[in-house]
Amino acid sequence: MQVQPIGDMYANHKELTLRGIILGALITVIFTASNVYLGLKVGLTFASSIPAAVISMAVLKFAKDSNILENNIVQTQASAAGTLSSIIFVLPALLMLGYWTGFPFWQTTILCIAGGILGVIFTIPLRYAMVVNSDLPYPEGVAAAEILRAGEQDTSDDTPAQSDASTGAKDIVIGGALSGIVAFLTGGLRVLADSAGYWFKAGSAITQLPMGFSLALLGAGYLVGVAGGIAILLGIIIAWGAAVPILTSMTPQPSDVEMSAFAMKIWKENVRFIGAGTIGVAAIWTLLTLMKPMIEGLKISMQALKGGNSSNLSRMEQDLSPKVMIGWTVVMTLLLAVSFYQFVADASLPAGLAWLLVLVCTAVTFIIGFLVAAACGYMAGLVGSSSSPISGIGIISIVVISLILLLVGNAYPQLLTTGDGKFVTALALFCGSAVLCVATISNDNLQDLKTGYLVKATPWRQQIALMIGVVVGALVISPILELLYKAYGFTGALPRPDMDASQALGAPQATLMTTIAKGIFAHNLNWDFILIGVLIGAVLIVADTLLRKTSAGKYSLPVLAVGMGIYLPPTINMPIFIGSVLAWWIKNHITKNSAAAQRERNLKLAERKGTLFAAGLIVGESLIGVIMAFIIAASVTTGGSDAPLALKLANWDNIAQWLGLLAFILAIVILARRVLSSAKTSA
Repeated sequence: MQVQPIGDMYANHKELTLRGIILGALITVIFTASNVYLGLKVGLTFASSIPAAVISMAVLKFAKDSNILENNIVQTQASAAGTLSSIIFVLPALLMLGYWTGFPFWQTTILCIAGGILGVIFTIPLRYAMVVNSDLPYPEGVAAAEILRAGEQDTSDDTPAQSDASTGAKDIVIGGALSGIVAFLTGGLRVLADSAGYWFKAGSAITQLPMGFSLALLGAGYLVGVAGGIAILLGIIIAWGAAVPILTSMTPQPSDVEMSAFAMKIWKENVRFIGAGTIGVAAIWTLLTLMKPMIEGLKISMQALKGGNSSNLSRMEQDLSPKVMIGWTVVMTLLLAVSFYQFVADASLPAGLAWLLVLVCTAVTFIIGFLVAAACGYMAGLVGSSSSPISGIGIISIVVISLILLLVGNAYPQLLTTGDGKFVTALALFCGSAVLCVATISNDNLQDLKTGYLVKATPWRQQIALMIGVVVGALVISPILELLYKAYGFTGALPRPDMDASQALGAPQATLMTTIAKGIFAHNLNWDFILIGVLIGAVLIVADTLLRKTSAGKYSLPVLAVGMGIYLPPTINMPIFIGSVLAWWIKNHITKNSAAAQRERNLKLAERKGTLFAAGLIVGESLIGVIMAFIIAASVTTGGSDAPLALKLANWDNIAQWLGLLAFILAIVILARRVLSSAKTSA
């Protein structure tokens, strides 16, 4: 009989229910479709756990016996939609390469299932080290937990904190409404700009002062913390204060290309590789620093193999047993091998070489996937799943896999010439897709487990729910990709010769992955920028270590966040930085202006209100993003515009940018006033 902790008020609550699984599956299908479309269109996906939590509470409130743990299971399952769909960052490259002409259902599905479930298994031993005994903020995980708590308390008649919970729900609603309205005016009516930049030259050097107006990213930044925000700002400075100006001054600008387009091209084709190098070395360092707690987590989970000691663990400490984990690992590894065998068999290679490639690709996916799991979980804990640079991990994976296959090709030259050289490049991309499946679910699993830890859920039930979400998401990814490809085509890959190339989906990450893989096998990839990024990362690791040591752990410089500042678009990074500084300023203001006896209480109240309001900002924009994705998809598939609700006002660009900035500032003022008012009220 398992031990229940004293005061476990949820001990007899239902968690993994049939109705919750069905609801979670429906949400997963809807959000997967939305994420695949948006990812191919603009290169970004949204985290689906928070909108899923809101939808789950709205639906299950009609069931009298629903509870916070059941709602948590639904959001855990549905969160797979926001992460597994990131496979679109690589897989469309196979069509751009000209190797595939569509998305084979079983190959794509098996790859997603095997990689996704391995991602769940690989991060289970990290739960104790990175969730229970960690001070990582997990912004989206904490936000989802606050939403679930507020919803639970607000619908409970016997809780003494009902009035406080009602206020908490009000903060979520106000934040969500504000963010949703701004998102609709931005992405729907197109009367507000979502970003702006002031471009200028110093001699022949070009740079910009960037700004993004996303309220969801403002909320994420508020939850991240000032250390991560400052690190991101440092990355922006390295990219746009040094790298881009230097490179644009050294490269002649074509006369027919605008200044901003030229600088963005330099950033995409060169500077982003610096960020990828920094992220890569930081990820390796993170893995090394987490090795000891990883081993401790493994020891704890292995207790179940020694006489059934899992019965000594409380409900809230029980992960899937090591026997079950080993079994799933073996089955999923075999599935990976089957998927690779299907892919290699189409090339008609000699049997010995074919089986060698199957073994190499399976082993590489397993090993790299295991290694990046910790780094991805750390990144999600630091900045959230939405802002985590998963495509950076994809770049690193493609580079490593391509180099390994190049070594095999040196021993078996036939590999490099099969299919006019396309086969080996396609195999590297296919293998990279599998690693990305592992990475994205690893990125998501610890975020969900943080939510579960805060709401006192049972970890093993969450892990089962996420596996179900992986299977459901995997079953619909291939048909959705096929549908979108036939409807619009991708940049450089149109299914029909008479299609309008201007309407094709850009798939920016897949385009970049194709360039990298082809460059490695053609021996013309510029390694200089990746190595510069590695060097920058190494220097920053030393600086971070010294900073932590001299300040007794008070200050830090998260190197992964610096790499993200270089790699991600500055219009995404700036709102995160501003949100982190806003949270720091509010905390300092309350500390200085509160009486000593009330200071700690005021800080806790302000933290709760700020977290709830920031969560609302994330929820509102996410929900509007889902709704707009369906409206746009319905419009385009029926021959309409990709901006069906846009007002198309003449000479509106500058006005839209000023209005976007005004809305962003207004949101900052509203957030600050609501948080500070909680401290004044309690003084």
